[in-house]
Amino acid sequence: MAAQSRRNVKVASVRALHWHETGERRRWSDTLTFVLAVAGASIGFKTIWQLPYIVSNNGGGAFILIYLLLAFTVGAPLLMAQAMLGRRAHASPVKAMSELGAGVLGRRHWAIVGGLVVFGGFVVFSYLSVIAGWMIAYFVRALFGLFAGLTADGVNSLFAAFVKDPEKQVFWHSLFAAAAAVTTAAGIRHGLELTARWLVPTLYVLLLVLAAYVLQVGALADAVAYFFTPDFAKLTPSTWLIALAQVFFSLSLGTGVTLMYGAYLKADASIPRAALTIVGLDVLTGVIAGVVVFAVLFGGGIAPTSGPALVFQALPLAFDHLPLGRWFVCLFFALLVVIALLMGISLLEPVVVWLGERFGWPRMQAALVSGVAAWALGLVSIFSFNYAAFSFKFFGIEKNLGVFDILQTATAEIVLPLAAFCIAVFAGWLLSVEKAHAELGFRSPCAFDAWLWLLRIAVPPALVLLLVTLYRL
Repeated sequence: MAAQSRRNVKVASVRALHWHETGERRRWSDTLTFVLAVAGASIGFKTIWQLPYIVSNNGGGAFILIYLLLAFTVGAPLLMAQAMLGRRAHASPVKAMSELGAGVLGRRHWAIVGGLVVFGGFVVFSYLSVIAGWMIAYFVRALFGLFAGLTADGVNSLFAAFVKDPEKQVFWHSLFAAAAAVTTAAGIRHGLELTARWLVPTLYVLLLVLAAYVLQVGALADAVAYFFTPDFAKLTPSTWLIALAQVFFSLSLGTGVTLMYGAYLKADASIPRAALTIVGLDVLTGVIAGVVVFAVLFGGGIAPTSGPALVFQALPLAFDHLPLGRWFVCLFFALLVVIALLMGISLLEPVVVWLGERFGWPRMQAALVSGVAAWALGLVSIFSFNYAAFSFKFFGIEKNLGVFDILQTATAEIVLPLAAFCIAVFAGWLLSVEKAHAELGFRSPCAFDAWLWLLRIAVPPALVLLLVTLYRL
């Protein structure tokens, strides 16, 4: 009995250590910090390397109108639902869905949905860390002027050689994974909050400095016309699906970020106001980034493209053709590194919290274990670009990057949309309406009804469409 008692005391003390931050220190200082943290986590690479190209190819200003409509009718209601569930449970997505689901249909099996969210975010972090390593490496290269005077072939060869060099990638990947793990280990107030309060404003300062730069040297008028001129003839059913996918990924609606960060919200915080602000910031960021990207490309005489080819090949070449381009390409890659770190810590946090809940580990140990595990999985992605590459077909579409493509396809096209769909159904149809109303605190009954019926009627079908069509977009 005495031995058992000592073991129980030891377990209890370990569990207490997991949340060394207690009471108010386990909450955001204010609602603004929550907004900054979620907004920063939501500004992904796709906002920079995909949205501008998508807008230009799908009707310009007409596409932006569709994007706005879907962001506020699909994105915002689901964002509010996730923040509401997080604050109600004050736990990781796994524990939150388990506890909140205990009294509804399916009971504790809802923990599986929380598990999908945490697992999906963990896998995304593993390959995000690899790509973030590329960003850091290119920031250093830009700082030393390695892009100066290169031709298009030279820039392309530089990137191809880098991707085929696993040793260099492992170094930069390790650096990023360590930075994210250390930040998460520091806790809510000294890690997540401090990072959000400093890095998100820094992100917007960098973006505005780049906007001011292209105002002076880039083809800003051409970029604005190219980006905003509406072409309604280009609108098709596929356009709506592409816009829906962009909303889904740009707001990180499937990764559990908002659900986890919502767990740290104080009781008096207005979730609807915060969610609408986050959506507005996300749209604004995408628009400014799109104009900056096109202005740099047009000013440098480079044809628009998307994806890694835009970031690592087209833009460095375009900046080099502009005055002071060597220094402003450094700011551009610094912006991407900031975005990557904000995303990375938001994806790692649910894993860290779940490990603490499940095994009673202190935060530092949970952050170390999750960081090392994600780093190890990231190595698989690195070798997929060179030694371990192989091809396969997914619904008739050929993939050439082996395990990296498997991980990306499984998470982005299956796990994340499926988890988001389940959360929407749970919050809209199974959770008590009274509990949802009390947690959200809408001042107007009509506003609450609008949120509830959008979540019930609009969001689940939209996510089903996304789930069955993502592989073709």
